[in-house]
Parts: sequence; structure tokens; C-alpha cells
Amino acid sequence: MSENHPSPAPELFTWEFATDPYPAYAWLRQHSPVHRTTLPSGVDAWLVTRYADARQALADQRLSKNPAHHDEPSHARGKTGIPGERGAGLMTHLLNIDPPDHTRLRRLVSKAFTPRTVAEFEPRVQELADRLIDAFEAKGEADLIHDFAFPLPIYAICDLLGVPREDQDDFRDWAGMMIRHAGGPRGGVARSVKKIRAYLAELIHKKRAALGDDLISDLIRASDHGEHLTENEAAAMAFVILFAGFETTINLIGNGVYALLRNPEQRALLQDSLARGESDLLATGVEELLRYDGPVELATWRFATEALTLGGAEIAAGDPVLVVLAAADRDPERFPDPDALDLARRDNQHLGYGHGIHYCLGAPLARLEGQTALATLLGRLPDLRLAVDPADLRWRGGLIMRGLRTLPVEFTPPQK
Repeated sequence: MSENHPSPAPELFTWEFATDPYPAYAWLRQHSPVHRTTLPSGVDAWLVTRYADARQALADQRLSKNPAHHDEPSHARGKTGIPGERGAGLMTHLLNIDPPDHTRLRRLVSKAFTPRTVAEFEPRVQELADRLIDAFEAKGEADLIHDFAFPLPIYAICDLLGVPREDQDDFRDWAGMMIRHAGGPRGGVARSVKKIRAYLAELIHKKRAALGDDLISDLIRASDHGEHLTENEAAAMAFVILFAGFETTINLIGNGVYALLRNPEQRALLQDSLARGESDLLATGVEELLRYDGPVELATWRFATEALTLGGAEIAAGDPVLVVLAAADRDPERFPDPDALDLARRDNQHLGYGHGIHYCLGAPLARLEGQTALATLLGRLPDLRLAVDPADLRWRGGLIMRGLRTLPVEFTPPQK
């Protein structure tokens, strides 16, 4: 069909779209690469879908993370950002601020995510992966989201923050409420956020009296040594590390396993590589899974601080801008054969972790969790297979994240 008579614009944000948004994103890249739309929440926003435009937008300092730059109409009030964060006093975190505050707060927590620090965390992640599989492997079946992909990052992040082991199941319950209510009424998520906020306030108070070797204790030490970190900032930072860290890793594992089950030749290559004790394909494979069907569909909110032109579109000051990572990472102008899964893909500068000063701080930990999870699952459950028709799977609603509600699998139980 010619450019003068393009095919009809796709309908966005339906359940059919959630199942497979990639054809719609291909249309937008070709016909309306910076596309103004009304979101299900009623907010009007720009969607950026081409790789070059997306990379530019992610690093453009005229696009602020601070919601104060958005003059919200009454029907859209409170519908940008994380539900409940405003009411819970959790706004001052890395996803909502710009330099110099962003620079200061990011510096305070960055040492928790250095490659060396994350490497020291590897035995704990491996222990968690093995313990979770131990709990279901004798059954010959599991829901990989509920039984594995969800609890692994929750417990890992709780350890990182310094949440006592006896309280971690409460954190798991609250996080589960956030997942279950994602894409639905925002009140359920807001209630979970308030519970987490109240717990963090109490935990920070307790740790002031007995500091430990954990991230919350490090934030308190920084505050006590003149970094001027308020209690609200400490709680907000702990909250966003939990929020940004657990659901992304759930989806990385869930989407990744599902992609491998649908691409048996690629899955076999990875299993053969792991059996030989090689790690190169695992490392490039996780990056490819992030590109191919990553956990974050749209980057978090940005707001134009002044009028600007992006991808030929004129964006007014105050307009919300959402970079569609899932569309950019399948741009054929950047990635050859972008709709194919190629675990050995080398030139793979995907945007799954963002770009610029807001590049994902927890990327080293997410990579570790993703690699450990996949290697352990494929090693211990070598004949892992989907237990339902793919058409029966459902994707969670919501704007930012992309992930399965459930992933029922079956496998041969190990012989004891």
C-alpha cells in the first residue's frame, strides 16, 4: 500500500494490543513515529517509536522527569507516575527528579549496584533460584510467574535493602497486590504503596538505632554525614528500588522463558552452550531477550520544559512524552531482522535499560538475576515446556511494564 494511502491506524491499548503490540508499533514507526494519543487514563501524551528519536528523547534535558512541568487538566490529575506515590510522600526518587537532586541521590545509591557489589550478591541469587525450584520440581508443573519469577527478585531486593527475613513475606504480599492491580483501578496499588511506605518509615527508624550492611543503612549513614538526605528521600529511594527492580525482573524472566519456549532452536543453542560450561551465549542472550520482548514497554514519564521538535512533531511545553522502548528496539533501521530472536546478536545497543542520565541503576543486578534464573531453570528442568495453548496466556494491563499474568509450564520431575 502506498504512503499516500496507508493502512488504517491501529487501535492502541486494547487487550489484543497487549498480547502483541509489535505490529501496531511497526505501523507507528512507519506512518506516525512521534504520535499523539489519548491514553486509557485520559491523559494526552506523545509516543516516540523510532530508535533514533527514542535515544535522542531519553537523553534530552528539555524532557524533564519532574511532574511539576505538566499542567494537569482536572480529568488527568494524579494519573501520571506510580499510583499512590504522591499521597504516600514518595515523590522524591530518581524517576521523578532532575539534576542536581538526581545527581546527588543517584550517587548515594550507585555503590550498591557496582559490578563488584553485584558479583558479591551472586551466591544469594543462586541460592534463591535453587530454593524456589526445590519447592516445585517434584510436582512436574509450575506457574513460573507465581512460583519463580515473582519471588526471586522480591527476596533479592529485600536482602539488598536490609528488610529482615521475618518481614520479607509481608513485602512479597504487598508487591503482589501491586502486580495484581496493575492496569486496573489505581486504588489497589495505592493501598499497597501506603503499606510499604508505613513499613519503610518504621524500618528506617529501627535502623538508625542499629545500622547494618545494607542499602537503607547506607542511606542513613549518608544523611548523618552531611548529604542532607531527608527521611522522605530515603523512603522514596528504597521504594523506587523495590518498585523498579522487582517487576522488571519478573518480566525479564517470564518474557524471556516464554520467548525461548516459542523459539526452540534458540533455546537448544543456549542449553548446549550452558552444558559445555560456556557463558558467552547466556550473556548475549539475556541482552537479546531484553531487546526482543523486554520487561519495560514504555519508559517512565517525561514532560517537555519548553516547546521542541522531535521526529518532525511539534511538542508543546508541558506535554507528556513516553518513549516506547518496545517499538524502538524492533526498529529495522537499527536492528537487522528485528522480529527474529537471535541470542548471539552482537551489535545490540538496545534501550531496554534506558539511555542517558536515567539509565537503569539496577541493570547489573537485573542482568545477574536474569542470567542466573535462565541458567538454573534450563539446567535443572531441561525439558521445560509450555503447559497451555499460547492463545490462553494473558498479559497484565498497564502502561509502562510488559509481562505475563501467568506462565504455566510442565517438565519431567527429577529422579530421586
